[in-house]
Amino acid sequence: MGKRDDLIARYADDLKTKCGMTPDMDLLTKVTIGCGPSIYDADASTVASSQTEELETVKNNFLIKKLGLPEGPELMGGIQEVLRIYGHSERNKYRAVVYYMLTKHFGKESVYG
Repeated sequence: MGKRDDLIARYADDLKTKCGMTPDMDLLTKVTIGCGPSIYDADASTVASSQTEELETVKNNFLIKKLGLPEGPELMGGIQEVLRIYGHSERNKYRAVVYYMLTKHFGKESVYG
């Protein structure tokens, strides 16, 4: 397996063990590919959930630009819900996992059709 496949397996494991979800592997793969080269960078591959600027970036670049959601308070609410499920004490919140969970949370799987 390649490096990306190894990362996807790690993300699937996080979804199962830390989030209590059975991942849709096809969607997880597409979300991971959509993250581009950031998955290979130690800093960019995770979401700094305690940094407001980082959460704004997730909201603006992923939820609004990528998923096409309209600006509104429910966006940050969705982010907070996903982070709660992932676990606030979990230090490494992988970007691909957070994006996958947000895609499911907002029912926007069709974006990756």
